[in-house]
Amino acid sequence: VGHVYAAVAARHGVRAAPEELTHRFVDAWNRKEDFYYTKDDWAALVDDTFVGLTTTLPSQSFFDELYLRFAEPDCWHVYEDVIPILTALRERGVRLAVISNWDVRLRPLLGALNLADWFEGIHVSSEIGTTKPDRRIFQAAINSFGLPASHILHVGDSEIEDYRGAQASGMQSRWLCRNCDKPSASAINSLASLV
Repeated sequence: VGHVYAAVAARHGVRAAPEELTHRFVDAWNRKEDFYYTKDDWAALVDDTFVGLTTTLPSQSFFDELYLRFAEPDCWHVYEDVIPILTALRERGVRLAVISNWDVRLRPLLGALNLADWFEGIHVSSEIGTTKPDRRIFQAAINSFGLPASHILHVGDSEIEDYRGAQASGMQSRWLCRNCDKPSASAINSLASLV
């Protein structure tokens, strides 16, 4: 995050080290409340990241450039196990969908990353009006599949938002914790364990 923020900030006359901006972003992220991943929510988060760093808050043109920058595929990394696992799951007839705490940039971004076609549904918090772990976002996916919740497995990288949220919705659930040394019964450290 910090390297992207720093590069865009530099083009707008603000100099800051990427490490400092990453730290400030994480602090701002941890302070956020009632965040629904709207463009206004992101603008407030960016402002909070830069408070105290400059005498004025970032301009609208700065924010717009930064917002669009995170819609570009080169800002993101697709783990090398993703495509082989999606392929294996599809070959087994598994239906796939995305449930994401994000915004309207997700669909085109997944398309640019050659991932969108793997999923029959993409459920985005900013469009649904609620975020994980709220049951309503999981219910949107459950409804789209037309299956009992207990027949659906949700895999996500947040223990609270994904694992617990899906469980509370009646789904089976796994927490994808790629950095866990010893995954538990509920946690996996690789998508390979799904096949």
